[in-house]
Amino acid sequence: MARRPLPRILSSGSASITRGREIARTAADGATDVLHPLITVVRGLRLLAVSGRQKWVATPKERRGPKLFLGAACVLAVALVPYGPILALVTVMGAAAWKGRERTPVRTGPDDAETARLRSLYEALVPYFSTPDDPAPLFAHGGDWDKAFDGYAFDADGRLTRLRVSYPAYFTDGEAAARSRIEQLLHTKSGRGREYRFGWDEEANRLVMTVLDALPTTIAAQRFVTAPGETVLGFTDPDAVSRTVPVRDGDMTVDASPVVWRTGGRSTEPHLLAVGQPGGGTTTLVRSIALQALRDGDVIVVDGGGTGEYGALAGRGGVLAVESGLGGALATLEWAAHETERRLIAANRARQSGHPVPDDIRRPLWILLDRPGALGHLAAADGRTDPLELLRIPLRHGRAAQVTVVLAEQFDALDTLTETVTTHTRARAVLGPASREQIEAVLGAEPHTTPPSEVPPGRGYVRLGAGPVLRLQVPATPDPYDDATSDAHRQAVLDLLPGRHTSVEAASAPEPADEGPSTEQVPVAVETAARPVQAVPVEAMAVEARPSEPLAKAQPAGAES
Repeated sequence: MARRPLPRILSSGSASITRGREIARTAADGATDVLHPLITVVRGLRLLAVSGRQKWVATPKERRGPKLFLGAACVLAVALVPYGPILALVTVMGAAAWKGRERTPVRTGPDDAETARLRSLYEALVPYFSTPDDPAPLFAHGGDWDKAFDGYAFDADGRLTRLRVSYPAYFTDGEAAARSRIEQLLHTKSGRGREYRFGWDEEANRLVMTVLDALPTTIAAQRFVTAPGETVLGFTDPDAVSRTVPVRDGDMTVDASPVVWRTGGRSTEPHLLAVGQPGGGTTTLVRSIALQALRDGDVIVVDGGGTGEYGALAGRGGVLAVESGLGGALATLEWAAHETERRLIAANRARQSGHPVPDDIRRPLWILLDRPGALGHLAAADGRTDPLELLRIPLRHGRAAQVTVVLAEQFDALDTLTETVTTHTRARAVLGPASREQIEAVLGAEPHTTPPSEVPPGRGYVRLGAGPVLRLQVPATPDPYDDATSDAHRQAVLDLLPGRHTSVEAASAPEPADEGPSTEQVPVAVETAARPVQAVPVEAMAVEARPSEPLAKAQPAGAES
């Protein structure tokens, strides 16, 4: 059967119909633009009328009469005032135009992409937060994720920045392994490359995941506002500590949240151990502590790595020794042990006699060791004493003698640390890239955040005693003699360094400029005019003549007699 052709009006008039629709749509859009003010005013009058009717309905019946009388009096007053009706009309039109203006709709929920991400998270948590015996499971495949996620926030890129999860009461949130599995899952599903904090509320069965902002890395070494006996290890999150200090961040002065380490006779964490990977920033932390300690104390530095990172401290006022060789390190640490004993004896005699403790006993003494494991290996090969064994007395009795020990070591040499070191270094820091297992092995507790794979130098975690694990960013304190150091950071460190020694040996020689590390050994000297020091037995320090002679010359002339 032959197919009949379409009518001519249907086959040839489609183009005319389409063109007519476009003309009509354009005319409607133009009319809408022209009449837009009138449409806005009409919409506003309607909204005002609806609002007035709602208020009239909500008014009790006994108050409607007075309100009606008051309204009539106002209308009469407006009618009697010159130009009153015109002003009233303009006022009503203006209120209607403001009420009927177009407003940006407020988002009341996630969009399609955010909803898909939340549902994916919900489905991934089902195997961990559900059991077959639960008659009304909160987590079930194909279930309602709104009941489990009662709070969430997204950034401009559509990634989660905050999530609050309600989980069933039978979940084993008291076990670290169970919590770690949930944290790892949320970290993986929410996006890598960021650092997340997890807050577990076991009482309310809620977990809050928050994306943390990066800690500032532009704060350089400077004079921090601290009390005697306080040392700023670095800076952390604002909500982690209850104290702020003003710091210079470039050309600005801002309030930063410091991690303050308290030392001295009443400190519960008198000694510090910093562990990290090569380039993690442990040397920067030791150098920052040394610059702060020189403000009111004496410093001994033992550089086990022998890289010359502490050459800028050699010969400075308050720096008793900077040693990198095995012989000099052993002699210096043995002197430090005798000095600790001398301080204990002098303090005990002063208290028994009812006199105040001498000023030289109250002046802090800092023993800073960077990579002592390398020197321990050399000592074992040479059949000599391990330098860490000489720290037994300063570590055990240093708090009462105002002696503080700071050690910095790498992860691959942790097995070289003695039991005395691991027992008495209650302040711990982990810097550089590290896994959760490594952080827990050093700090004794896992962090409440996910350690990122790539971190800047000086970035890590710190724990003081039995306190919480805090994020830490060490202030930029590079070696000022390093060619890769920026001019701003170099000048910041040089401004904090004290002047050179003014001893008899240094008086005849010209003072070297701060252009580079010293090429010769600087004798150790102590400013004896300001604080006399009693003589200490140095017979055991005669291992080598070079390091022992400067320490012997550090005693005052009155003490030798």
